[in-house]
Amino acid sequence: MPCTKVERESLGFLQKILLPSVAMLPSPQNPVSPIQVEEPKLGSAVSAAIAQRYSESGAERYGITPQHFQQIVVAVVIRYAADANEAAQLELVATLRVGELALARACTAGNQHAWDIFLVRFRASLYETAYRIAKDDATGRELADGLYAELYGIPNREGRRVSKLDYYMGRGYLEGWLRSVLAQQYVNRCRSHAKDVSLDEQVEAGACFAAAPARESAETDDRVTSAVAQTLAEVTSEERFLLASYYLDQRTLANIGRQLCVHESTISRKLEKLTGELRKRIRKRLQAAGINPRRCDELLRELDVRDLPVNVAENLRQERPVETF
Repeated sequence: MPCTKVERESLGFLQKILLPSVAMLPSPQNPVSPIQVEEPKLGSAVSAAIAQRYSESGAERYGITPQHFQQIVVAVVIRYAADANEAAQLELVATLRVGELALARACTAGNQHAWDIFLVRFRASLYETAYRIAKDDATGRELADGLYAELYGIPNREGRRVSKLDYYMGRGYLEGWLRSVLAQQYVNRCRSHAKDVSLDEQVEAGACFAAAPARESAETDDRVTSAVAQTLAEVTSEERFLLASYYLDQRTLANIGRQLCVHESTISRKLEKLTGELRKRIRKRLQAAGINPRRCDELLRELDVRDLPVNVAENLRQERPVETF
């Protein structure tokens, strides 16, 4: 059956909290480069930890110097752990996938060797994922080709190529990030054709499903359902309002910010932090149910959110606050 607008947006919200995507990426105003970026100040221990990861990143093969690599990783630390203590910053540096991060930045810079490696590793899986999402060969190829063009880079007004790979921050597998980007591209495509009553509407519910069709056991499904339902049930009134406004009502960040008398960037940060926190709570509940951390990530990555009998709209619209922050 065709999927209603609320159901489509609910699926998109579940995709966001169960598998982080690029739904709310800010504009890449200052792409990392040796010329444009001044290295923010971090502690000497953090800087030393970054330097130690240079050799394992393979950045040298793409012409990325140790200084440039330092800038790349510092930008990630500043973005996600600027206010964190040194221990948290060191943990972030230690867990970054620096090899894939260096590859992404080299591709953004137009390094041909990097692009050759990228194509060998990801192009086939990118097309396969697109086919699974679209459930149609022609649409899947169009989706993958369109994303590939954005990854390679689209010239801006100044003639400089702007690549979507600028958004990859190395906190997860690059292949998983690409799947999320494809899923979001398809969601956007479906929304842009929302006025068309056609077969497309019947497959929109699959917009977020880039994983293989393998299904989990009923017991595992029950654990995920319980974890998601319990997590949504405990969100505060303010959190419900933000999530429902952005994900279900499709209001813009600026519109929400005006109502709450704060800048749209504040709303963006709150939403990004909140969706990340919801995912952590869900993973913590799954681990408490006896699922190891690695299996948690695999389970969420492979999950078809259409199978979750969770009424997102009902949970998020229980209360609608009017107070400002």
